[in-house]
Amino acid sequence: MRRLVLLGLAGLLLPACTTEADVAPAWEVPGTEVPANFPAPVYATSQNPPSREAFELGRSLFYDPRLSRTGDISCGSCHQQFVAFAHQDHRLSHGVDNLLGTRNAPALQNLRWRSELLWDGGAKHLETMPLAPITNPVEMDETLENVLRKLNADAGYQQRFERVYGRRPIDSQQLLKALAQFTAALTSSNSRYDHYRRHEAGGELSAPELRGLQVLRQKCGACHAGELFTDETYRNNGLDRTFAADSGRAHITGRPQDAGRFKVPSLRNVALTPPYMHDGRFRTLREVLDHYSGGMVESGTLDAQFRRSTGGPGIALTDDEKTDLLAFLQTLTDTEFTHDQRLAEHR
Repeated sequence: MRRLVLLGLAGLLLPACTTEADVAPAWEVPGTEVPANFPAPVYATSQNPPSREAFELGRSLFYDPRLSRTGDISCGSCHQQFVAFAHQDHRLSHGVDNLLGTRNAPALQNLRWRSELLWDGGAKHLETMPLAPITNPVEMDETLENVLRKLNADAGYQQRFERVYGRRPIDSQQLLKALAQFTAALTSSNSRYDHYRRHEAGGELSAPELRGLQVLRQKCGACHAGELFTDETYRNNGLDRTFAADSGRAHITGRPQDAGRFKVPSLRNVALTPPYMHDGRFRTLREVLDHYSGGMVESGTLDAQFRRSTGGPGIALTDDEKTDLLAFLQTLTDTEFTHDQRLAEHR
């Protein structure tokens, strides 16, 4: 009897012995905190206050192929989490009816810090960005009206939207705000480089990596600037002499001086996102560096950063500098971001 009493007392005392490590952390919407080494975001959460239910609704929509005409292409089809929401090994995006898009699907990350989106800046706001792929005839090829019709025919979606937004039927504003709940959460800020910048554990960089960081700051930093590794400008980086196939920024502005200019992409997670450039022409980062050091071509809109007083256009890079640069670029990979189950598809 005494033994049973002691066992019972031991059972009562066990919870008091539980450590902090045993307690599940409180669930938070990803990306709501601004990283200490990041600038202030363009898209403030006050515009679309995050909540778990709204975020999970946006996640469901992001991975739902019913947003396409054929019901087999979702946003997640071309934006895969394990490669920083880019499209692994695809030069061009793949759309409905096995059609090929005209551009490489860019990584979706740190979108809250962008005032203009897509390769040509055609989307001016995070909430309206999905309209481009949804309505593009070689991507999802659907109309907003049809998407809303399909969502309103789904009792589950009706209930979820009503819980978040308090009314029926589902409308375009609700749809776009819900999607933005998810895309705004795609924050990549925990690479080894970030730990180095914030003086955190795990932030040690090797000598080649530190040399590579200096090369990047000295020779690439005019375009790949700051903690986001992009200055958000549009530049012609010497890929082509003519631009009949894709005029880039000029497609939006109509200005001849913008022909061949494309948004400078971030270098975050760049080791995960081949192929490279707006049309995916380079399969490796080494090919990219070789292009900048000796493969650029002249054109009327070539960016001034690449014009040299002697020789052809480009950036002077030695083989050793390229090796160090490649080492540093690996430190920008954020595996917490690519493995965060909150961002993964939940069936």
